[in-house]
Amino acid sequence: MLGGVPGVPPAEVVVVGGGIVGSNAARIALSTGSKVTVIDKNLRRLRELDDRFQGRVTTLASNSTILAESLLRADLLIGAVLAPGASAPKIITRAMIQGMKKGSVFVDVAIDQGGCAETSRPTTHSEPVYEEVGVQHYCVPNIPALVPNTSTYALTNATLPYLLLLADHGVEEAVRRDASLQAAVSTYRGSLTSQAVARSQGRPWQPLPVH
Repeated sequence: MLGGVPGVPPAEVVVVGGGIVGSNAARIALSTGSKVTVIDKNLRRLRELDDRFQGRVTTLASNSTILAESLLRADLLIGAVLAPGASAPKIITRAMIQGMKKGSVFVDVAIDQGGCAETSRPTTHSEPVYEEVGVQHYCVPNIPALVPNTSTYALTNATLPYLLLLADHGVEEAVRRDASLQAAVSTYRGSLTSQAVARSQGRPWQPLPVH
C-alpha cells in the first residue's frame, strides 16, 4: 500500500519531470499518503511546485547524482520527462534502475515518445508489465485508453476550440491567428517546420512562414 498502515512506513514515490503529467502524478501519490519527491531541471518549475504543494512534496534539481541517489530509495518511480516534438531523452540509465529495490515499480509515461529509461520498451494493455533487472516496468503507450470515455471527453474539451478555429478560417489563417497552432505545425508544403522533430529524425527544417 502506497500510504502504508500503522507500524509500516509509506512508500517512497519519485517523479522525474515536473510538468503537467509529473505534477498530477505527484498530486495523486500525495493523496495516498506516500512520501513524494519530484525531480526536474527547471528551477522555476520546482519553485512553482513548492508553492502548489506547500512543502509537502520534496523538490530536487535534476542531475545524474541526484537521480541515482533518489532511485535507491524509490518504491515507485514515475518517468514523466517531456521533450515537445522530440524523442524523450534517456536520462535514467540501466545502472540506476538496477540500483533500485528489488520488486519496486517503474511507470514510464514517456514511453509514447520512446521512453526516458534505457530499460524501457513498449508494452500493451493486455500485457502491460515486464521485469527488468529486478524492477517491474509498466510501459504502456496511450495510458488514457484505459479510461476511454473520460479521456475522450477531456481530449474533446481541449481540442474543440482549435477545430472550430480551423473550420471557420482555414488552416493558414487559423495558424496566423493562433500562436498555439503555430507551435503545433510540424510540416508545411513538404518541409519540416518543427526543429525538435527534425533533430530527432536527422532531417533539415525551416521555420514556419507566418505572414
